[in-house]
Amino acid sequence: MAMDVLTANDVAGTYPASYYAATTKQLAPFPALKGDVSADVVVIGGGFTGLSTALHLAERGYDVVLLDAQRVGWGASGRNGGQLGSGQRVEQDELEKMVGRDNAHLLWKFAEQSKNLVKDLVKKHQIQCDLTPGIIHADHRKRYVPESRHYVEKLQKEYNYNQIRFVEQSELRELVDSPAYYGGSVDMGAAHLHPLALAIGMAEAAQKAGTRIFENSRVTKIDEAKNTVFTADGTVSAKHIVLGCNGYLGDLNGPTAKRVMPINNFIIATEPLGSVSAPEVFKEKLAVADSKFVVNYFRMSADNRLLFGGGESYGYKFPADIKGLVRKCMLEIFPQLDGAKIDYAWGGTLAITINRMPHFARLGKNIYSASGYSGHGVGMATLAGQIMADTIAGTAERFDVLANVPTHRFPGGASMRTPLLVLAMTYYALRDKL
Repeated sequence: MAMDVLTANDVAGTYPASYYAATTKQLAPFPALKGDVSADVVVIGGGFTGLSTALHLAERGYDVVLLDAQRVGWGASGRNGGQLGSGQRVEQDELEKMVGRDNAHLLWKFAEQSKNLVKDLVKKHQIQCDLTPGIIHADHRKRYVPESRHYVEKLQKEYNYNQIRFVEQSELRELVDSPAYYGGSVDMGAAHLHPLALAIGMAEAAQKAGTRIFENSRVTKIDEAKNTVFTADGTVSAKHIVLGCNGYLGDLNGPTAKRVMPINNFIIATEPLGSVSAPEVFKEKLAVADSKFVVNYFRMSADNRLLFGGGESYGYKFPADIKGLVRKCMLEIFPQLDGAKIDYAWGGTLAITINRMPHFARLGKNIYSASGYSGHGVGMATLAGQIMADTIAGTAERFDVLANVPTHRFPGGASMRTPLLVLAMTYYALRDKL
């Protein structure tokens, strides 16, 4: 690996200077692992996948150790757009071709479970994360509008999903004050939230349930034969190992690295809207994801700021001027915000697969991995943790369905992922403009 994503862009052991880090209660740091310990399960990674795995296993009475190289929720789980979307990252028409109609329906069911699980965890553990209903899909080209209408009808008729409706351009313009969109859908079963607050709330719940959490404890090696993981200052021997590393896997597991690739994404937060220089752009506190391949996603925060994500980079370093990069994308959608002050700008590293479906895998005897959520991780990564817990407890049906979804290797393996993706994304970025 040319550069280490865990250290390339951030200060070790410190949350990035994001809107999220500035507006949530942070936990006192957990200790670093020192010495040799044993457990029923060791979980590597303190994002949604790892925290959910640890929480669900600890609640079942398992002795769980969770290791994070930085801090819980420090990676993509605490930096993302906060959208809890319906379905998978791939739409149902395409899924039906990929895995067959029955499995596509199962995957839709799992996605519904993922949304319900997040909502249930927030309620059960009283996590203050501004959970708010409503995501709009917005078409940036007129030719996409008939597809949106068809897709809404398909979900209503074939998937019995009635929380979504089609919207014409005039209604969409009332909801989102932008000239950039021609129609789309409003999904009130989907939601948006403060992701770092959710991650920290899950960490608190996991610790209360008995999980031993160690931060600043980077795993350097996994001994598959002995089911032992190593950090700089200690080891954990366990009956089961769970990898929840996503874009921060590095070279811990070669087969997974060939199928799951880190990419960077960037978000800005404006000053609170409602002034002459920063006018209101939403009628209601909704979230939006648009139809571009290099997607724009944005939403209103609890304190009335626009949180706007856009622009992607490949290679490991964040651009020097994140604020300028994303502001340009924002002004294409909301030219009236030209005078608005940008109070926060930050980047994060997520992970994608070639076909945008998550990669679930058994990596060895009692070693499991889930990653590659492709920008759809708030719900699916949280569900993945519950599925890992079920699998370790002896019920693997959902894991097996997801593990059987094809996720192909990047051509040329891990070393060729980045140059090939740059080529592909240059093409798609160009296509977005046509």
